[in-house]
Amino acid sequence: QVQLVESGGGLVQAGGSLRLSCVASGRVFSINVMGWYRQAPGKQRELVAQITSGGITNYADSVKGRATISRDNAKNTVYLQMSGLKPEDTAVYYCRTLTRGSGDYWGQGTQVTVSS
Repeated sequence: QVQLVESGGGLVQAGGSLRLSCVASGRVFSINVMGWYRQAPGKQRELVAQITSGGITNYADSVKGRATISRDNAKNTVYLQMSGLKPEDTAVYYCRTLTRGSGDYWGQGTQVTVSS
């Protein structure tokens, strides 16, 4: 199994920035894709950004140009740097990993609140 622990959420003013971190432990050798998802109240969980083990990235249209996903394989950590935050970015942000042959795993989530 893989365990994921997110950190870095909090209250930010509109236009501000933050960096989320997600540290993986356990069967980290099986990790392939790592990503960030978010879920706002009353809405479905949606992909924010993801990055493959080879560094290929994919972003939701709503965050393109404002978000950067990166990973440090030596630290088994994936980051999400966001800038130009908007109130509509308010959500619980979840880390997710897709593994080779061992399914996918989710973190417990970290709250991001953007005040206007």
